[in-house]
Amino acid sequence: MVQRRSLDVPCRAPILVISFLACVATGLELSVNNHFGDFPLPTKPGHSVSLSCLVHNSSQAEQLLWYRGDGQVELKDGNKVNTSNICIYPVNESDNGVAFTCRLARDKAVQVSVTLDVEFPPKLSGEETLQVEKEKDVTLTCNSKSNPQAQTTWYKDNNNLTLQPGHHELYRTSEVFQLSIRRVQQSDNGTYTCVVEYFSGKHTRDFHLIVEEKKPVFPKEAVIAAAVVVTVTIIFGIVAQKDTFLKV
Repeated sequence: MVQRRSLDVPCRAPILVISFLACVATGLELSVNNHFGDFPLPTKPGHSVSLSCLVHNSSQAEQLLWYRGDGQVELKDGNKVNTSNICIYPVNESDNGVAFTCRLARDKAVQVSVTLDVEFPPKLSGEETLQVEKEKDVTLTCNSKSNPQAQTTWYKDNNNLTLQPGHHELYRTSEVFQLSIRRVQQSDNGTYTCVVEYFSGKHTRDFHLIVEEKKPVFPKEAVIAAAVVVTVTIIFGIVAQKDTFLKV
């Protein structure tokens, strides 16, 4: 069952109390959770986040708009004028880095953005068993997405892998940690372990590399030549046999 997420309702968790702060500037301003400028908001998956937008220095009713990224959030009547609240629940990993922006309807340049900083540990995955022919290349891919990004290391047969220039190559992004092995040899056989050190502890995933002997390869030209010879021989045999029948 897909869990519905709420935006235009107060969270069940206690909402941060917003106190009105007198603004020393003369222009109209907005604040979100007492912040007058853009700010990051740390949170975790499964938590709820309450955001309250407040208009300052205005003597008239001001309509407010909320955006999630580039998409506008639908607000109910009574939650649009001078003060507007939204709730993100439940927070999940895909919310990491997403900006929620409160804007003044009549002047969208007046705004405050909140970027969610969702902390989550790595969940390692990847193809566990790889078979590769000797002298060919292979890449072990360890999916290791986390926030914040964790420290990653490769081990071979429970020992720290010694990287050989030109033979081993490492590639890392915020989501994957890859080990490429060029022109594999029988000595590359073994169990490779992706070790991710997160502040909550170590996470590991094993990859079993099986190096197979090279399969014999017949030259294409030789195979074609042999096929031509056989075909021509058969044709000559048929013709010779036909001539014999005619002479009889």
